[in-house]
Amino acid sequence: MDNYLTYLYLFTPLHTGGSADEGNLMGIAREVHIEFPYMPASSVRGRIRAAMEQKYENDGLKDAVQTFFGQKIEGGGQPTEGEVWFADATLLFFPIASLSHHLVWITCPLWLERWSRWLGNDGDNVKTFAEDCHKKLKGLEGNKAKSAIATFKAEPLYLQTALLKPDDIDSSVDTQSLSKKIKAITAGNGIIGEIEQRLVVLSNEDCVSLVETGLQREVRVALNENEKTVKGGSFRSEEAIPPETVLFFPWATKPIRPFKPKPGMKPEEIDKAKAEHKTRVDNHEAVKASLQDMLGKRLQFGGLEGLGRGWSSLKTDKSKTQEAQS
Repeated sequence: MDNYLTYLYLFTPLHTGGSADEGNLMGIAREVHIEFPYMPASSVRGRIRAAMEQKYENDGLKDAVQTFFGQKIEGGGQPTEGEVWFADATLLFFPIASLSHHLVWITCPLWLERWSRWLGNDGDNVKTFAEDCHKKLKGLEGNKAKSAIATFKAEPLYLQTALLKPDDIDSSVDTQSLSKKIKAITAGNGIIGEIEQRLVVLSNEDCVSLVETGLQREVRVALNENEKTVKGGSFRSEEAIPPETVLFFPWATKPIRPFKPKPGMKPEEIDKAKAEHKTRVDNHEAVKASLQDMLGKRLQFGGLEGLGRGWSSLKTDKSKTQEAQS
């Protein structure tokens, strides 16, 4: 199985849609156990599939795309599993306004540890960094508890309007290995390329609080016809993940088993089956290559597309995750 990590750099706010709206609030999807915003795998897969189907709508690979993603429930037919899977897109670096540094990005040991899991053999340095940060933030193993760990010298540091004094910040953690990983995924993306110079690691609990206050919220109202006055009671509040956020999602393609003739097949039947199998393998590789190309460009995710929400720059790297062999 070929495993990949795709990174999303948000150009515009991302509205992922919540499981339920509360009153006039159009919320966003959140992880049930920790309340962090995320983009469900179904949204990731659905958007990518729609883009691929549109690309090959009048092409010879149209049926191959259906096979690659799995047959839909149409015309009474049964759905099929498909040859590719996608996981949820979760937060990695979140932008926060700073009265002292204009803009910084925050992360936490949980996000970094998740990232390291999917990096596979390349994630050991990230995992070690996350563990060191956790110990310093919690005051474990003789460390004095710190409020934040910064990749830059910050005296003082404001996160929104919260003030962190020099004694609250640790800038002594070795970030060289982490900086290399960040540069590899942010190079050539403008302001996003400054993350490794403006990164602050917070405890998981503090990260939840700052993300909650850092979400973009807009109130929309309905106006009376031909008047710039608000129609009574017609308003709603919308949440979105702000621009300059970095998320990532893992995905992988499933291998096609080698051709093996069935017992009792005649020579002409074997030749026909072998040719069909080769066509399937060729189509699989063609669709996979096209998918990899698409996931290195720009794509729009989430809802409120008419308002320009969800535009992202994508970068895809192959992961070295090891799996059990079946």
